[in-house]
Amino acid sequence: MERAKIVKDEIIEQNMHFLAVYMETENSCLILLSENEDKLGTLAIAVPKPKDMLGPPSSSTLLGDKNAISARMFAEYVASRKGKIALVSIYLETISEMQAQATFMKLIEKVIRLEAEKEGATT
Repeated sequence: MERAKIVKDEIIEQNMHFLAVYMETENSCLILLSENEDKLGTLAIAVPKPKDMLGPPSSSTLLGDKNAISARMFAEYVASRKGKIALVSIYLETISEMQAQATFMKLIEKVIRLEAEKEGATT
């Protein structure tokens, strides 16, 4: 039985720290995206469609509503990309979710790539 894989990273843009904590297990991914410090924020879940069905993953907001659009969008993206249940949390203090979307997308891509590189190095 393999343990969960965890990657932490950050991006500094416009003098602001954007953080990501990525955890992947055999059947799911959890990503905490936040500004300035690691915190739980608006939490969304997405479940990928079976391979023989067309359409986007099913998603729902589990906690909060402030950043629900971005949380669901990113959860659906990760679920479809990884083919696993995805939970995404977004916590923002000073900027809007629209302003943070591009940076958070870069962070998601970065931590997924780092996890894949880490996985490749251990096999």
